[in-house]
Amino acid sequence: MALTQAQKTLVERAQAAGGGILGAGLSDEACAFLVFVIAYDLGIEGILTTAIPQVGFFDERNPEKMVLSDVEFYPLIERLFQTLPDTDTYFACLAALQKSRLKYARILQHQPIPTMEQVGPRALLQYGQMSPEALAGFLFWRKWLFDIDNRAGQETGYLFEPIIAHAIGGVPFSASKSPVRRHTEPTKGRQVDCIRQKHAYEIKIRVTIAASGQGRWREELDFPIDCRESGYVPVLIVLDSTPNAKLDELVSAFEAAGGKTYIGSAAWEHLEDAAGDTMSLFIEKYVRIPISRVLESSPEELPDIAFKMDGDKFSVIVGAETNEFPREL
Repeated sequence: MALTQAQKTLVERAQAAGGGILGAGLSDEACAFLVFVIAYDLGIEGILTTAIPQVGFFDERNPEKMVLSDVEFYPLIERLFQTLPDTDTYFACLAALQKSRLKYARILQHQPIPTMEQVGPRALLQYGQMSPEALAGFLFWRKWLFDIDNRAGQETGYLFEPIIAHAIGGVPFSASKSPVRRHTEPTKGRQVDCIRQKHAYEIKIRVTIAASGQGRWREELDFPIDCRESGYVPVLIVLDSTPNAKLDELVSAFEAAGGKTYIGSAAWEHLEDAAGDTMSLFIEKYVRIPISRVLESSPEELPDIAFKMDGDKFSVIVGAETNEFPREL
């Protein structure tokens, strides 16, 4: 059976490069690799026509190498979409994850070293506390690490909530297109992580106790009111259950607006129930397990760390482990 028009569009979007000059698209060979991964994930290896060892998404450290040559992609994707419900959504979400990982690999490869104009004035805060040579090196490293971390935050924002939304059968909305309006300014919309069956979701990895601007926190507390006034049930999802006063305040605001709250394990269970059999496996394997393992590995004391930049290679040494990333300026 040929792909439906909607499925053809889904595949085209999965293969298309994202925005920006570092945006990554997916070739037929890269998409074929993803289909093999999905077949092994779901136990439907019978759709595969080429015998190769089992491939895992996180087995290959270099995302650029995640390709399979000599495999016809389109007949393969047609067979995948015919096997189980939601395999097209599974493919779309895994493709989005892969494109984000490819783009971030390119960010590490191309992010420029800061200029003296960017970091020079900051030397006044520590001049005299270390040698000028050491201070200059510290300023450059600090700014470059800040830049790549800031890019990671941006790319995660573009990825995380949308794939959760699609996995549970919902739709993310930007403020300009959102049906949820601000109760204080009805002409303005509210960005919503996911809308599903008249429920409007706010999805967070964690709520920290760190003080944010009062206006920003007021926005957080207004979200459930805006949802209720717009005819939607507000739903709060917080994946990390670490208790603190801000989390308690936010939970109270959602409950006061007639909303629902799911914290920690209850949040994961709700997402997996909403996702259904196929996509619950995606959430477990590609969202819950990676995040949980990193959180569980949080050190009580910061490990020793060192950085090296050798022109065509960036190296980071954490404890006894060394990882290298290519550089191209």
